Amino acid sequence: MARSVFRAVDRRCLLLSVVIALAVVGGGPAAAQTPLRVTHSVDKTGPTHTELSGRVFNDGGVDVIDVYVNAAAIDGSGKVLAQGIPYVGSVPARGSIPFKARVPSVPGATGYRVGINSFRFVMGRTESP
Repeated sequence: MARSVFRAVDRRCLLLSVVIALAVVGGGPAAAQTPLRVTHSVDKTGPTHTELSGRVFNDGGVDVIDVYVNAAAIDGSGKVLAQGIPYVGSVPARGSIPFKARVPSVPGATGYRVGINSFRFVMGRTESP
């Protein structure tokens, strides 16, 4: 009897932990809404590559780390012809950081699209003595 009560309590605690984790991290359909946004401009186009620069903004209240952007050369229909995925680093909460990206020059490219490729939320601060 006592064992089944503990199992039920353990299951409830596990379920509650998962719900809280999803709410904090932003799992499910809401995960598509990221606090990050990107601006960019084309700096220089050469025979082998195009250089882009921009900023990643973190509008959220939590620092993010391991941020990568995806800079893609696209054709008139929006098809990706080439891409570069540079590492940006960490972006503090309500802050921004600059980035530079290089995308291979390819025939047929009519524009560039830049977005967030991946990132991780910081889930607590660590201190060392």
